[in-house]
Amino acid sequence: MPVASVTGNPITLRRVVVGVIVAIIGLSTVVFPWAFYLLLLVVGLTMLYELNALCEIKGQPLVYPVAVFGVAAYIVLAALGLMHTWEGVLLAVVTIASFSIGMYGEHSGYFARTAYTLLAVLYIGKLLTYFVFLRQVPHVGMVLTFYAVVLVALTDIFGMLVGTAVGRHQLTRISPRKTVEGSLGALVLVSAVAAAAALRPELGLTWWQGAALGFCTCVAAQAGDLAESALKRDVGVKDTGTVIQGHGGVLDRFDSYLFGGMAFFATLHVLGVLAVPQ
Repeated sequence: MPVASVTGNPITLRRVVVGVIVAIIGLSTVVFPWAFYLLLLVVGLTMLYELNALCEIKGQPLVYPVAVFGVAAYIVLAALGLMHTWEGVLLAVVTIASFSIGMYGEHSGYFARTAYTLLAVLYIGKLLTYFVFLRQVPHVGMVLTFYAVVLVALTDIFGMLVGTAVGRHQLTRISPRKTVEGSLGALVLVSAVAAAAALRPELGLTWWQGAALGFCTCVAAQAGDLAESALKRDVGVKDTGTVIQGHGGVLDRFDSYLFGGMAFFATLHVLGVLAVPQ
C-alpha cells in the first residue's frame, strides 16, 4: 500500500522476501504476453473472491457466477482484441443476468446484491484490462507495461519509506496509518524517477511527459489504495485475505494497480502518445 507512518506495519524480512518474489513473478510474465494475461485473469478472479467475502460480511454477497463471468470475459475479450466490438454486449449480459439471477436471493437485499455485482465487474474486470491494452501497444508494449508496473510499485515503496522516516500528519481517517509526508514524498520521488526513465530512447518520451505519467499514476495508485481501504473500513476488517504472507490478500496487494494502470493508460492518451483508443 502506498503510504505508511511510523505506526504502520513493520518492514519484516518475510514481508520483503515475499514482496520480491511476487515482483519477480509478475514482471517476468510481462515478457510473455499470454502468460501476463493469464496472470491478470488469476489475480482478477482472486480479487473478486476476496471482494465477495467482504460483501458477505456486509450481508449481501455478489451474484457470484455473474461476477466471475464478467471479470473473466473482460480480460479475455481484451486479450483477444475484441473489447471494442463486444464490450457493449458484455455489459448488457452482465446487467440483465445480475438483475435476473439476483431475484432468487433474499428480497430485502436485491438492490445491493445487483449493484455490488455490477460494481465488482467494473472495478476489477474493466480496470485490469488497461494493463492488457498497455501490453498490446505495438513495439513498446512490453516496455510501457514494465514502466507502469514499476511506477505503481515505487509509489508503495517510497510512500512506506518516507512515511516511516518522517511521517507525522495523518492523511485521512479512512486509513489512519497513511501520512501526508508519505504521500507527498511518493509523489515527488515517483515523478522524478518517471521523468528520468522517460529518456530511454525506445519510449520516445520527453522528461516532462515522463513526469506527468509518474505524477498521474502515483496519484491514482494512492487513490486506489484509499478506495480499497474505505471498503475494508466499511466492513470492519484489516485485510481482505492472507494469500500473500506479510501483505494480506491479493486485493490488498494489488489495489493500487487497478487505478494506477488506468491512469497511466489515460495519461498516455492525453499526452498524445497513444493516438488511437484500444
